[in-house]
Amino acid sequence: MKKKSNFLYKALENKTIVWFDNRNEYLILEHTTADILKTISKGTTVNEIAKTLSKRLSVPLEKSIEFILELEKKFFAQEKSEKVEIANNFMDTKRPKDFEFIKYYKINNIVFKISFLSDIELSFVHPKFAHLVIDEVPDFRNEFEVFINHNYIFLYVNNIFIGSWDNSNIHYFQGKFSMELIQKIHQKEENDWLGVFHASAISNGKKSMLFLGDSGNGKSTSLALLQANGFTCLADDFVPVDAQKQEVYSFPAAISIKKSSLETLLPVYPELETSAEYNFKRLNKIVRYLKPNNNDFFAHLPCHDLVFIKFEKDAKLICKKISKIDAFQQLVPDSWLSPKKENAQIFLDWFEGLNCYQLIYSNNEEMIKTVTKIFNNEL
Repeated sequence: MKKKSNFLYKALENKTIVWFDNRNEYLILEHTTADILKTISKGTTVNEIAKTLSKRLSVPLEKSIEFILELEKKFFAQEKSEKVEIANNFMDTKRPKDFEFIKYYKINNIVFKISFLSDIELSFVHPKFAHLVIDEVPDFRNEFEVFINHNYIFLYVNNIFIGSWDNSNIHYFQGKFSMELIQKIHQKEENDWLGVFHASAISNGKKSMLFLGDSGNGKSTSLALLQANGFTCLADDFVPVDAQKQEVYSFPAAISIKKSSLETLLPVYPELETSAEYNFKRLNKIVRYLKPNNNDFFAHLPCHDLVFIKFEKDAKLICKKISKIDAFQQLVPDSWLSPKKENAQIFLDWFEGLNCYQLIYSNNEEMIKTVTKIFNNEL
């Protein structure tokens, strides 16, 4: 009898990436372990699998049986969901009649009306999109409402309740807000997206490249330097990729510039000197926002390269291809990936074809030349 759990497998280098549909989770396993899971899912008995494994690895039969039973328990046990959708308890919450702040944002030819109950709600969204503000207009295509009630932040889009989040999950609200925004901009539903990556995306007009790395490594600073040198900013922090063509889509948020990067960027962007400064205490960072140089927020381009970038003072430039397994382990934890099985398969296939690099630098000009070479397939 076949097991109910449904997996996808992708052999990559010396490992197998396995996707579990019941929890939308990717794990990297040894080939042997992945093969056992495949065999269990086909309904082969534990004893049959153990005999084969025992011969192949020259281990006692009892040890093989014990190992297989552990795998079966770990990956096939029926999971009970303890997740409670607290948001549903608040669906009857009365929406405010008056909002302190009403902003109109124009993204290409689409106007959004977004209402914020107070300056607190405004602070969660507006700084990244202030460069898109226009004067009040009677015609707008979409209307968002953001308000806090009972210590939960609520989001409504076009009079439809989207969700509510407590104070410890503001980043989930911001992610959902951004997801609703890209759906409206690009006319794609959530199932049409392959994933959203915590990265920076740059374009040379023909294709795109993703910069990844831990916070503070210099993704946004590198992006800002590159857009001042002939490249186009497609997205910063929130990078959507579609399922149909696996292309990086533009996202209109401003580039987040940390205080530590000002010395580097002020000679290039003197406007940062007088731009508003935001102190995000919960994130322990002070930032200013730089307008992206993108003139077409409908843009979408193929991506063939992931670059794990890091600015390191006095470091000699290092640019080398890295293991895709290492890259996968760094990429996935900070990403939203579609739970749809077809999209999970597309994601695995797309990732397999990517070039993965590590770029460490201290000299900005060398970094720009190196990125140009990657775009031109010269490395």
